[in-house]
Amino acid sequence: MPTWKLILEYDGAKYSGWQEQKNARTVQGQLRKAAEDFFASAVDIQGSGRTDAGVHARAQVAHLRVQPKPGSKRRNFPSPDQILRALNDRLPADVSILDVAEADARFHARHDALSRTYVYQISTRRSAFAKKYVWWVREPLDTAAMSRAARTLIGRHNFVAFRAPDPSRPDESTIVEIEDAGIEVDGDMIFFHITGSHFLWRMVRRLVGVLVKVGAGDLTLAAFAQLLEGRTVPAFDVAASTAPASGLFLEKVTYARDAAIRKIPGT
Repeated sequence: MPTWKLILEYDGAKYSGWQEQKNARTVQGQLRKAAEDFFASAVDIQGSGRTDAGVHARAQVAHLRVQPKPGSKRRNFPSPDQILRALNDRLPADVSILDVAEADARFHARHDALSRTYVYQISTRRSAFAKKYVWWVREPLDTAAMSRAARTLIGRHNFVAFRAPDPSRPDESTIVEIEDAGIEVDGDMIFFHITGSHFLWRMVRRLVGVLVKVGAGDLTLAAFAQLLEGRTVPAFDVAASTAPASGLFLEKVTYARDAAIRKIPGT
């Protein structure tokens, strides 16, 4: 089946997440609808990972495969640029294809991904324009303490204290390898970035919420370390500290350099 690698951005505010669901508006569902309308054929679309309801993406990656109709003859498919333009013409304004490239037939957007990077945006002041894309935290925050806590995330840890139980993946391991994590401050904005092999359900938003508790002085660095060891902290509810979806962006998905390159027969 012909396969393409898609890179897309979306404003997740009006969607029930990436993954298709019955009776819900999702990004994957909108993309499938646009692709099937253009190709007049069934398609296989899979993303690099699920983003929750209200979460945004600056560079989600998906693979697109077109399934030939039974008995149909091989035909020429449109160029990547034609696909990009056609899909964007059919997609709602809050979803945009940024790039389309021919890919190897075996390329899988989720299985071949080496790492994902998320960025969370916190505003320390009220904003008339950025409300949909930040979490406004009114309390003064000790960003130095938040930064120290964030740096301890790097490495291989058991994030059981920071995940929400996922009914679709009951046996999922809670061990995650974090390549990089940190806090950056730019004026009234605080940015938390984290890169990892994968992420558990609501893990990033819970990490942000707990980091804010550290910054506000409601949780010590020692208690944060205890959570990172997979242990509970008495009288502290991690789930209740979950940051809102509005400030979270899927920033980047990394692949081996040749993971999605179309293979030429005989090479």
